[in-house]
Amino acid sequence: QVLLVESGGGLVQPGESLRLSCAASGVIFRISCMGWYRQAPGKQRELVAALTHNGRTNYADSVKGRFTISRDNPKSTVYLEMNSLKPDDTAVYYCNTGLLGDLCLARPGNYWGQGTQVTVSS
Repeated sequence: QVLLVESGGGLVQPGESLRLSCAASGVIFRISCMGWYRQAPGKQRELVAALTHNGRTNYADSVKGRFTISRDNPKSTVYLEMNSLKPDDTAVYYCNTGLLGDLCLARPGNYWGQGTQVTVSS
């Protein structure tokens, strides 16, 4: 059974930083393509960042230069470092997996975490 558990969300002021974590189990993490998505109220879920097993990445234009996705294979954990946060970054952030190779750079896999709320407000 695949399980993705996100943590690290919270309430921050504009310009501040957060680091999200996603601990994965039930997958062969070292070969899994991993992604972070977000969904704001009234909007569709969108890709934030994705990372292949060999280090290829894809970022949404709105977060390029501010967010960084990384992974720790021994810990089966993927991270999303978010800097210079803006109110428009407010959303529930979801971890995603289920694809191998480069496929997750373009579309989500079948497995989702429960989500963690990020609120950016002064």
